[in-house]
Amino acid sequence: MAPEPRVIAPDLTAAKVATPSPHSDIYAVIDLGSNSFHMLMVKVVGGSVQVIGRVKRKVRLAAGLNDSLVLSHKAMKRGWECLALFAERLQDIPSQNIRIVGTATLRLARNVSSFLTEAEAILGQKVEVISGEDEARIIYLGVAHTSNSDSSRLVIDIGGASTEVVIGQGFSPKQLASLNMGCVTYLERYFSDQQLSEENFLAAIAAAEQQIQPIVSEFRQAGWQLAVGASGTVQAVQEMLVAQGKDEVITLQKLDDILQQVMACGQLPQLNLVGLAQERKQVFPSGLAILIALFRQLDIQGMTLSGGALREGILYSMLPQLQDANVRHRTVNSLMVRYFIDQQHAQRVAEMALELAAQLQSRWDLQKFEGLSMLRCSALLHELGLLIEYKNHHHHGAYIISHSDLPGFTRAQQQLLMALVHNHRAEIMPEVLARQTMTSVVLAVRLTRILRLAVILSMRRRHEALPQVSISAKAESLELVLPNGWLEQHPLMRAELEQEIQYQQQAGWQLSIN
Repeated sequence: MAPEPRVIAPDLTAAKVATPSPHSDIYAVIDLGSNSFHMLMVKVVGGSVQVIGRVKRKVRLAAGLNDSLVLSHKAMKRGWECLALFAERLQDIPSQNIRIVGTATLRLARNVSSFLTEAEAILGQKVEVISGEDEARIIYLGVAHTSNSDSSRLVIDIGGASTEVVIGQGFSPKQLASLNMGCVTYLERYFSDQQLSEENFLAAIAAAEQQIQPIVSEFRQAGWQLAVGASGTVQAVQEMLVAQGKDEVITLQKLDDILQQVMACGQLPQLNLVGLAQERKQVFPSGLAILIALFRQLDIQGMTLSGGALREGILYSMLPQLQDANVRHRTVNSLMVRYFIDQQHAQRVAEMALELAAQLQSRWDLQKFEGLSMLRCSALLHELGLLIEYKNHHHHGAYIISHSDLPGFTRAQQQLLMALVHNHRAEIMPEVLARQTMTSVVLAVRLTRILRLAVILSMRRRHEALPQVSISAKAESLELVLPNGWLEQHPLMRAELEQEIQYQQQAGWQLSIN
């Protein structure tokens, strides 16, 4: 019998002896996970990272790990073939800008050296197999660098062969745990018959609860204010909720509803649910069972999706120049630089908007859902689309926000930011404001009205031209009061404010100017 052909890597010799790479601002992270292998490539642009490539392959390495913890040659070969694809993209990236890590399956496999020897030959790079505790710590940092919050938070990442659970605050993880359960191993163990039966789910959930039990007391005692999910399972659940017309906060009740939908499908090949992507179907039932167990044991009241995890944690550890503690601030600043926004004017509009908001705060609750922060960010970014053209720059800016990675903003916050920029001038489109998944539409409308007035009052683009104004609200009716004679001295501004009264009336909002 002829021997199996060896996986051939691209010839990296030329890359090694070539002159220093001009791509010193390009970085690559490879995550050899138990379910999928991922490669993330970014370029540092304008004080932030710009993703220039993502490659993901379902390798299901954990499926090749037997009861004796020996990794099959077939599973290793799947991994090597994937790495041969990755190796081609690494040739032009400086070696010091590349980091490759292996996680749970490679930690557990007794014959891991056999896999690593070939993997490192293919990649021309060292592979670092990290401990479960290190994985948990790095996952937390990935969440911290992509999510804006000063609150204590619980972070959960359900992987292919392990699940990491972390409590931390800011950039400091406090409690770390890596549990021996994952969506691939539980698929093989509890759903190998392809049946989505109540019996299989009960067995999987019970096994997961048993794994979680040893950490329950210390984690509940530590406590947290926010719960964040950083895994494919959590993303799949959130995508389903939004596609089915619900908000993006995951609760145990919603998980139980999804469980009933899954069991109604009967068998894994027939798993077709609204919002569930094809690529996630295979390991979704096992991941769902683990997530339900975590919610039950840790008494999680609600969870949202993180913008990053392991790969982002590794990436930002290589980028000390991007260690800004305020992730949202870093993101907004980067957009302002990349799209040549007039920063002085943007700050002027933001100050005017916050001044108006402060006067209205006693009547309008604008702090809910971080409304004041969203108002400030929308003011700073309201001219984002000017680089494209003036007439429809509010539409262009909204498009850029809607289709950009915005670390520090949740999906719902990004949706609100887009709606505010879209409606900061010209004719108001209430249907855009109505597309809120978490933020109330009332808050979105109130913030829009404040932003529009701030833009008009700052239109001369000079600090000394800003009027002293007062604003008050009676229910949803606004009254703006300007100094005596000011409108007569500023006929263009008067015309703009009179037009604004018309725009707001068309949207069903009452505005008066005195």
